[in-house]
Amino acid sequence: MKVLVLNSGAKDTVIAWWLSKSKLIEELFIAPGNPGTEDYAVNLPDVDIENGEQVLKACRKHGISHVFIGTETPLLAGVVDCLNANGIFTLGAPLHALKLDTDKKFAREFAQRCGFTMPSYRVFENLEDFRAFLDGEGKGGFFTLKPNGAAASRTLINSSDPEVLITFAKEFLKKNSIILEEHIDGTPVTITLLLDRNGAKMLPLCSEYTKPEHDEINFVTGGMGAVCPVPLADETRHAIWNNMVVPMVNRLKEENLIYTGVMTISTVLKGLTLFFVDFHLRFNDPAAQSVLPLIKTDPVDIIRAMESNSIGSLNLEISRESTVSVVIASEGYPFKPRKGLRVKCSVPQYMDSCFNSVPRIFLGAVRKDVNGNMITSGGRVATVVGMGRNITSANEAAYSAADSVSFKGSWYRADIGDKFFISVNEYYDGE
Repeated sequence: MKVLVLNSGAKDTVIAWWLSKSKLIEELFIAPGNPGTEDYAVNLPDVDIENGEQVLKACRKHGISHVFIGTETPLLAGVVDCLNANGIFTLGAPLHALKLDTDKKFAREFAQRCGFTMPSYRVFENLEDFRAFLDGEGKGGFFTLKPNGAAASRTLINSSDPEVLITFAKEFLKKNSIILEEHIDGTPVTITLLLDRNGAKMLPLCSEYTKPEHDEINFVTGGMGAVCPVPLADETRHAIWNNMVVPMVNRLKEENLIYTGVMTISTVLKGLTLFFVDFHLRFNDPAAQSVLPLIKTDPVDIIRAMESNSIGSLNLEISRESTVSVVIASEGYPFKPRKGLRVKCSVPQYMDSCFNSVPRIFLGAVRKDVNGNMITSGGRVATVVGMGRNITSANEAAYSAADSVSFKGSWYRADIGDKFFISVNEYYDGE
């Protein structure tokens, strides 16, 4: 089997790394890739991943039979439809299903049909109605504001300040309507699913950190860290499967929205109630960096199960350890990250031995300049992933290497995983 991964962020890097662990993949490619992916895949830097015909041409040139798309831009460009129509098995959502991701109003109506609990919300088409709501019925409320359309990463603002909300609403309304929903303060829980046309397999649950710091800053980033698995009681995990995943998969089938690929459901757990937040028809970043290292089953066995529509019956082997992911970001991120800064890595990258004691570094927004030096090309430059027997040891492993990726103005959150610190005995109680 020859496999192609599309895109070049840290999420796509970890997908390529994970696939490279398979003993059944003859050759692995990534387009365009980055300097880090060269260690375990063939980079195809000249392929336009938003052009289905170019991707198809690359597949035919290199004898690629399977394509894995874990990020949004190729999906939105219809690459899945193009490849599937030409006999290339592609893990990714086709265009007709993407409204679950790109149309938040439709997504919420679909979630209601699935029986999900969700925050109250309103859709606004213009600024006048939005102002009137904030001055009247919504006065004094704490809200989350999102654009109702396709948006890179997590584009939203949390605030109780009407002027802040109005400022962002002006920008969002230039492209589409907006969604204003009640802000739920709780523990974020990311549900990652592998889907095929018959069923689903739930991967370990993550908790993602989206704010730049642990404070009252209103805006969020594309993700600054993640913990996996979230230490939840067995009853809670079973309830998520039975009360959310199963009815959703059944509804996807009924409404002809089912597809073969990855889906994440962003939720917030408050008390004993799980609130739906958003669908993403792909991996979340940095949830993927925390989840994939825990999967022990050969990736090709997973791909073949999805190809034969039997993912639901696959015996998926998952490590009992924990991961903590810490994102190293560029100064100015998430609004105007500095680019072109020389990146230094003071520890060997991508060491395949002793994963528990040697954290992994997955490069993201990095490219090489004309002299072959690594430089920043965006906001989230790398993700450092530590693995350990529990969250405490995984946190220690990740932060032991956080300063090994450095460049002028580099920064990261210092508290990823802190609120989940528990003993290993508590963690495995009842397992």
